[in-house]
Amino acid sequence: RRDLYEVLGVAATATAAQIKTAYYEQSFRYHPDRNAGSTAAAARFAAVSEAYRVLGSAALRRKYDRGLLSAEDLRGAPPPSGRPSTPAPPPPRAPSAARRGPVPLPFDFDAFYRAHYGEQLEREQVLRARREQLRLQREEAAAQGRFQLISNFSVGLFFFLGFAV
Repeated sequence: RRDLYEVLGVAATATAAQIKTAYYEQSFRYHPDRNAGSTAAAARFAAVSEAYRVLGSAALRRKYDRGLLSAEDLRGAPPPSGRPSTPAPPPPRAPSAARRGPVPLPFDFDAFYRAHYGEQLEREQVLRARREQLRLQREEAAAQGRFQLISNFSVGLFFFLGFAV
């Protein structure tokens, strides 16, 4: 039997992330769909998968490192991702007559957002209100400036016409 660390091409001190990366690289390279008809690639893919099944699981890796791993351990071991090999059946649904009232939403994003960003939202609202006030003041000042210019011009025109008449 070959050393599983050699199969994956990692050191015995490799972290779980390094083992996972090595597995994904090699399984991609030797996958039977990419190497159709190649028995060597299929055998290599099987060896890489078995090595990752052992080294990807913390409990099996400890047993392997101590030399205590048996075939029985491999038969009952779940895949390294922790997911069961067969999907669990969905829970039975209660009849709709048993439900009373509206069904609560699984997650209220608006409440979450307000809880985590409430202060920032308030500050932004205050800043928007200030900007709006300043904009209105500028518009009002510009309108008053135009009115004052027109009124000064008209008063000057009246004086000029008064002198002319």
